[in-house]
Amino acid sequence: EMAPGAAEGSYGIHVGKLAGLPADVVARAEEVLRLLEKGDQSSAMAGLAEDLPLFATISERGSESARPCGDSAVEAALKNLNPDDLTPREALDALYGLRDLLKR
Repeated sequence: EMAPGAAEGSYGIHVGKLAGLPADVVARAEEVLRLLEKGDQSSAMAGLAEDLPLFATISERGSESARPCGDSAVEAALKNLNPDDLTPREALDALYGLRDLLKR
């Protein structure tokens, strides 16, 4: 329900996390928000201007940290799959199942 007036706070970072943004990007956004909330926004903005792009943290910290929060459905399915225990038909069925997960 919508009501007139100001919100208690910004929920953009929370929405980004739910949308699957990489954990480092969410952490950087929280860091930027804390700096901006501290006080003098003009000096905070001047300090952040050089490194504000949130996605720059991905390349700086490595590809492993660039992963979204939590495993995707495909990754979870792959972790539970042991190809050595599958018949050729089961392997084919597993591939079709993984492809269906990607479509979702």
